[in-house]
Amino acid sequence: MSGHSKWHTIKHKKASIDAKRGKVFTRLIKEILIAARSGGDPETNARLRTAVTAAKAVSMPSDNIKRAIMRGTGELEGSTIEEVSYEGYGPGGAAIIVQCATDNRVRTVSEIRHMFGKAGGNMGEPNSVAWMFERKSQILIEGDKTNEEQLTELALEAGGDDVQDGGDSWTLLSAPEAHDAVVAALAKAKIPTMSAEIAMVPKNTMALDPKNVPAMMKLLEQFEDYDDTQNVYTNFEPDESAMEAMA
Repeated sequence: MSGHSKWHTIKHKKASIDAKRGKVFTRLIKEILIAARSGGDPETNARLRTAVTAAKAVSMPSDNIKRAIMRGTGELEGSTIEEVSYEGYGPGGAAIIVQCATDNRVRTVSEIRHMFGKAGGNMGEPNSVAWMFERKSQILIEGDKTNEEQLTELALEAGGDDVQDGGDSWTLLSAPEAHDAVVAALAKAKIPTMSAEIAMVPKNTMALDPKNVPAMMKLLEQFEDYDDTQNVYTNFEPDESAMEAMA
């Protein structure tokens, strides 16, 4: 099947570090809050169900999850959080999508635009690069927890679309509608997941001229570290040296 997205693996390794600093909790609470606006019952709200599952996977206390849901439904007061995406090109021309959750849209757009410009990239208009990506269920699994034959068979039975071999990990891609079924099938097969999310997956990836790689990696890391950021997606395909530098 198709090649592996190394950026997704880098993001997961960085998330493991961020978890120690509480950043993962903050981002998941925002996601739960936003998702709960469409209904506070995870059984009938697919986005909320995915967010709650992700929160439980990083051992977020049940009380935190409950309070975030209640803030989202309006049962508890809290600051208004807006969901907004920014798109543009990094140094060398790779596409980037930065999804944010903010209580101050003016501040956030100014700071995101500044980061693009300072790195030698530029922020574009809405949908300027989104057409290069597809919304997909994206599940990451450690390489030694399964094998291609088992994972491919499970994916076909559960509605998955693609299995990608990353050497030390596997990525299983599916339509968003199949996400819950694939996650459930993996759990039934006792195959642990490293992450499971609905993501913007690039239709095609691109390599950069080596002279642009350090600036691109620095920009992606700045976006990941930014307090308002929820997710960062790119069609840039890092090489092994770039992965080692950011891991």
